[in-house]
Amino acid sequence: MQLTRRSTLTLAVAAALTLAACGKKEEAAAPGAEASAAAASGNVVKIGFAAPLTGPQAHYGEEYKNGVTLAIEDANAEKPVIGGLAVTFELVAEDDQADPKAATQIAQKFVDDKVNGVVGHFNSGTSIPASKIYSDGGIPMVAMATAPAFTQQGFKNTFRSMTSDTQQGSVMGKFVVEKLGAKNIVIVDDRTAYGQGLADEFEKAVKAAGGTVSKREFTNDKATDFAAILTSIKAQNPDIIFFGGADAQSAPMAKQMKRLGIKAPLVSGEMTKTPNFVKLAGKEAEGTIASLAGLPLAQMPKGKDYETRYKTRFNTDVATYSPYGYDAARAMIAAMKKADSTDPAKYLPALASNAYTDGVTTSNWAYDDKGDLKDGGITVYQVKNGDWVVLETVGGGAAPAVAASAAQ
Repeated sequence: MQLTRRSTLTLAVAAALTLAACGKKEEAAAPGAEASAAAASGNVVKIGFAAPLTGPQAHYGEEYKNGVTLAIEDANAEKPVIGGLAVTFELVAEDDQADPKAATQIAQKFVDDKVNGVVGHFNSGTSIPASKIYSDGGIPMVAMATAPAFTQQGFKNTFRSMTSDTQQGSVMGKFVVEKLGAKNIVIVDDRTAYGQGLADEFEKAVKAAGGTVSKREFTNDKATDFAAILTSIKAQNPDIIFFGGADAQSAPMAKQMKRLGIKAPLVSGEMTKTPNFVKLAGKEAEGTIASLAGLPLAQMPKGKDYETRYKTRFNTDVATYSPYGYDAARAMIAAMKKADSTDPAKYLPALASNAYTDGVTTSNWAYDDKGDLKDGGITVYQVKNGDWVVLETVGGGAAPAVAASAAQ
């Protein structure tokens, strides 16, 4: 009987231990639920973004980022399903400070973090070195970079969201000679990949159109005092002065040109065609001419709607780059949907070959075999009464336009 009681006690203890063990197993199931949640979070599709978000070019990067943000919010509102799974797109934004070294570090971080694609970088000088890292990591990138070299490296993962400097420079070179009647032209560039590249293409087009480049000067993308350069240029008595660079330099240059009594207008590219240039240059902005890729916002296929929604979302006006950031992100997402996969290797061919036909900036967002936009228009603007007004639009699906007078 005593033996039986001991056996009963032993069985009771064993049962208690078993129940305790079962309880522990049930508690251990909680991490399994977390694992399921983690697996579900694998349906988050990360879109990397890199641009200058601090420093003198931060206004470019912030507006660019806003466009990408709006695109991702719109895509998520559509409740996308890719590969049979409901997915959520997430923006992972980094500040490359317009610095090539910072850009390459960010690129490596994005590769290590296995982002699904990258919209950016903004500058040609950051996009070009970063593109090698993305190419090695197999990650598609759609950059704002306009330097021809960006898509001439032979990488299959590089795409633009604007026309190249080859297109923009050729339009502007021809415009100043044939429409403005300029024959004696001086060129200044900031020696960045963007500024020098645009100036080089502009010079080629000027010469092809019969104009003469009488002087070529250079500065840097940190300079604000151009007195020595402009004094030297004034002696050339140029018909126009072309500047390849950003508004942080072109604005003080415009002011100093007027103070030195230089009558020639300043002509530049899209990094000058900004509200910030007009703000910085003040009344000396009058008469400045600049080109910008694509159609004017009001003429874009969905420009009016975008303008309204952008201002509602960010409480500010569209400046220059955000519609292109929007379309870049949407084109990338459209390629994922077309391929039914967020795997970069699987959707890359769709991005390269499949036209995105529902864009803000164009209804024919399609790439050639290098990653350049096939149908990129150029619009020429001039500052009049403190605002940028259209002089002429070339290509991009625009109807033939009669240029307004560029006379000051």
